[in-house]
Amino acid sequence: MAAFLLTMPFATSAWAADVDADTELGAVEVSVQKANPMKATESNSNKFTAPLRDTPKTVQVITREVLDQRGVASLEEALRSTPGITFGAGEGGNPIGDRPFIRGIDSQQSISVDGLRDIAAGSRETFNVEQVEVIKGADSAFNGRGGAGGSISVETKQPQTNDFTHLDLLAGTDKYVRATVDSNWATDQGVALRLNAMGQKNDLPGRNGPENKHWGFAPSLAFGLDTDTRLILSYYHYQTDDIPESGAPFYWPAAKDRPTSGTHTYHPTTGGNRDNWYGLVDRDFRKEKTDQGSITFEHDFNDDLKIRNVFRAAKSSQQYVWTQPDDSQGNVANGLVWRRSNTRDSDVNTYQNVTDLTGKFETGALKHSFNVGLELAHEKSAVSSIALNPTHGSGSVCKNGVGAASGYMCTSLNNPNPNDPWNGTYTVGDATNYRTKTTSVYAFDTIEFNPQWLLNAGVRFDHYDSSVQAPGKERFTRTDNLWNYQLGLVYKPLPNGSIYANFATASTPGNSFLGQGMEDQGIDPTSGRSPVANANELSPEKTRSYEVGTKWDLLNDRLSLTGAVFRNEITNARIVENGVARMAGEKVVDGFELGFNGQITDQWNVYGGYTFMSSEQKKLAKNANGSDNVAQGKDFFNTPRHSGSLWTSYAFTPKLTAGVGLYAQSSAVGSYTQNGDAVLIKGIPGYTRYDAMVSYQINKMAKAQLNVYNLTDKEYYSSTYSTHYASIGAGRSAVASLKLAF
Repeated sequence: MAAFLLTMPFATSAWAADVDADTELGAVEVSVQKANPMKATESNSNKFTAPLRDTPKTVQVITREVLDQRGVASLEEALRSTPGITFGAGEGGNPIGDRPFIRGIDSQQSISVDGLRDIAAGSRETFNVEQVEVIKGADSAFNGRGGAGGSISVETKQPQTNDFTHLDLLAGTDKYVRATVDSNWATDQGVALRLNAMGQKNDLPGRNGPENKHWGFAPSLAFGLDTDTRLILSYYHYQTDDIPESGAPFYWPAAKDRPTSGTHTYHPTTGGNRDNWYGLVDRDFRKEKTDQGSITFEHDFNDDLKIRNVFRAAKSSQQYVWTQPDDSQGNVANGLVWRRSNTRDSDVNTYQNVTDLTGKFETGALKHSFNVGLELAHEKSAVSSIALNPTHGSGSVCKNGVGAASGYMCTSLNNPNPNDPWNGTYTVGDATNYRTKTTSVYAFDTIEFNPQWLLNAGVRFDHYDSSVQAPGKERFTRTDNLWNYQLGLVYKPLPNGSIYANFATASTPGNSFLGQGMEDQGIDPTSGRSPVANANELSPEKTRSYEVGTKWDLLNDRLSLTGAVFRNEITNARIVENGVARMAGEKVVDGFELGFNGQITDQWNVYGGYTFMSSEQKKLAKNANGSDNVAQGKDFFNTPRHSGSLWTSYAFTPKLTAGVGLYAQSSAVGSYTQNGDAVLIKGIPGYTRYDAMVSYQINKMAKAQLNVYNLTDKEYYSSTYSTHYASIGAGRSAVASLKLAF
């Protein structure tokens, strides 16, 4: 096994202490035949009552091995490994942070950690992550409210029964320094302590101003490992102190210069120099802090029956002032950028408890594998804006010119000065308070009729009680009872393959994001309530998902291939006509997806896939004059038709491994504007980004690795906010790491 880990291209810091760097290739081949690399790609969730190969749903697992080889430090970069996921930008009610779109649907509220929802806005780290699981298609039966496009589960590192210490020391371009440690100490009495810690500082590659300072630690203590009764106590702390990226404005013409016929697309611009950053070093900051404490109890009654209980208390805070390079009023066309400030002060507190029972039993000739559970959650948040003095003014300040004439609130598109002075103050305003209490019960069962036919069924009920109160406003409340289902039929023509059909639903009620995003159904983040007289009109948004697919494990279970055709139908979406909200919108996305993961040969590994999506906004709010909305019948926002990813690595010798990555997507739309008979589109162009890696096993205790990101220094835009700006991808950078195992 040690020899296998040495040459396995996806091997991580698990290349560990007993690796013999001088092992011969013949011994490696024997070890590979005995190993089963597919086991590493199974889900950690109890709600999957069958192996992923026999689960009628698209589920992609990004393993620790892939994260380490790619040198990934953030959840957003980890998710780029998976096609069909794009990212939205932060602005206004959408805070800075992880905002993935799965199959065209904002999934910011559908991220969980070890199966418990993590609603807080912010950017997540990977130093304590074992693997990331992406579930695609309507997913409320699995993870509760939301999940219209799917969900993301972050699985953390847990105490082990063996001793080890892995120390990674990294340094690179753009003042990059990072260190991580992963240590585990175990006793013969089933007690183990694991500690993960991280510190990092760097500038943002290809940008003149932003910088990151991150640190965190995560201890976990386990009792009763390798016994029938286990208890795990874990804690997670992570915080940041950044100068945030501000992105690039769209090249948007002034009103008098906008065309009145035809269709025209406008892209973001950095004025010919990707280093141009439009923020203010003296004004802009971003601070985040997360603390999570969990208690996990597990007991095995026998080999076929297990109970688990998890309690978690968590608090997250986010505060920032950052410059949005506003393109309104046509300033950019005149070579000017308004330094509009976006601000936020937010605290999120959650208390959650999950109890589930997992087991197997038989009824006559039928075999059952089941999971039933009860979830209780109390989530609340307080969200404020920050008042600046002096303020950022309005876009008209650019009429005064750049520099002191505009109070430094207008700068040059081509030659901005991030060191312009700002000596103002800021005051945190009164908070809008959000609160949600949820009681949920669920049941899943995989029924095996015979070795060829299986039925997977699941149902979930959520009693959802939510409220929001803006400063000086009356409290807005609503209660919903949400029923969601999934049903999938699996046919196995051979033991190593399956063909399946699946139907699933999702429900997104009002206030689902608790002020952590602007997509709350029926909630106006400014007033704290909906522009309707009757709260009963705000029934939840509904999603139906249809999927037909196939999964195959080939080459002695070393290579997994998947394919699926899908359709998501969204009904009862919130639309606002003449200031009145109605749940009457409709959207649909059709597509297909291909995926691959594993070993082609003993030395050659691959991971990636391709997704095609055809989306349509079918029913939107009418204009005031009764005409159709300009976006009627057009693509979703942030939904490229084509996206793909590939990470492949090859072990040239037992010591030398090299890899290359490709991440690509076609163009995506940020907004549509009607101007006379013209349709004006703000969007980001398609792009292809390449990464590369080479690693060398120095000896059994040390390994060197070099990662190069954005190999061709491609200027690309990773996400867009609908009207003002787009997020720019990082420039070319390189990071060298020394991985030590003791």
